[in-house]
Amino acid sequence: MHLSLADCMIYTMWAIFGLMIIDFLIAFFRLFWEGSFNPTFVLGYLKDVLYYVLPLNVIISMSPIDPTRWILVIFYFVGGVAVVLKYLMDIKRKFH
Repeated sequence: MHLSLADCMIYTMWAIFGLMIIDFLIAFFRLFWEGSFNPTFVLGYLKDVLYYVLPLNVIISMSPIDPTRWILVIFYFVGGVAVVLKYLMDIKRKFH
C-alpha cells in the first residue's frame, strides 16, 4: 500500500468530515431526546464548514504558487490537525 501526500490530504479531510458528522449526530440525538430540538443548531455546522473546511481547500488550491511547494502543504496539515483536535475535544466535552 502506497501512502502519498495526496492520500494523506484526502484522509485528513475525511477525518474532519467524519468527526464533524459524529459530533453532529451526538448533538442531534441529545437535543432530540431532551425534547429541546431546534433545527437551527445545524447552522453551527454549516459555519464550521465555511470557517474550517473552505480555508483548507483554499490553502491547498494555492499550493501551485508556493515556490517551495511545502509551506502551504504544511499549513494545510497543521490546520487539519487543529480542526480534528477541535472536534475530538468537542465530542469529549459532550460526554462529560
